[in-house]
Amino acid sequence: MTHDPRAVLSRPAPPPDLVLTYGQSPEHIVDVHLPPGDGVPAPLVVVLHGGFWRDSVDRVYTRSLADALRRDGYAVATPEYRRTPAARWPEIRADIEAVRATLPSLIADAVPGRVEAGPYRLLGHSAGGHLALWWGLTAPRTVDRVVALAPVADLASAYADDLDEGAVVALLGGSPDDRPEEFADADLTSRLHAAEPPIVILHGDEDQRVPIEHSRGLGVPTLLHELVGVEHFALVDPLTPAWSVVRDALAAPAKA
Repeated sequence: MTHDPRAVLSRPAPPPDLVLTYGQSPEHIVDVHLPPGDGVPAPLVVVLHGGFWRDSVDRVYTRSLADALRRDGYAVATPEYRRTPAARWPEIRADIEAVRATLPSLIADAVPGRVEAGPYRLLGHSAGGHLALWWGLTAPRTVDRVVALAPVADLASAYADDLDEGAVVALLGGSPDDRPEEFADADLTSRLHAAEPPIVILHGDEDQRVPIEHSRGLGVPTLLHELVGVEHFALVDPLTPAWSVVRDALAAPAKA
């Protein structure tokens, strides 16, 4: 039977153990999945979902991934955030900053002693890969490492190639030329050359949603691991062979 690459988007998975609130919007929530047992504090992975920053996609598709990581002994936090068209980059940035600032105390208050106190490991897919990289590059002390899966990290190329029919225009409120300040703040290409936290970019060479050329074009080949025969959704599907590469990237030693 041929594997449906999009099956992970609708596959049933266990709900979170906790849902925490970090702000006033209905989108200001964080799903928390806890590992079995109540022994030593578990390391935390913060998972940032993709969907080209659009409100047609939410964090639910990452629940299979979160359940797999939970069974591996991680605690997993999956924040929701405001998305286009109702929100643009300034609001999305504010939400990521709010999660970054409040998540440690939210988790410590909700489940004392169950989760390690940070810094955390970040895992982001597609547009969530962009957000994970932005978080790590702008606040490196909060992060052990960033694993970005097929990230939309080069916004100029994403705009030029019109990924997802105008996703970058919807994010910025116009083209990079129309919105130079928003573009400069959201873009990652210059920051990646001076990256402080350990960063791994995993990208499949059969990705049709975010072509691998977008990661190759970042100009930092030491960060990129190309996966042969892998498409966009395999990286977040624990039932695919690519998942073992993701697990290994997360489990690598944290920064000193």
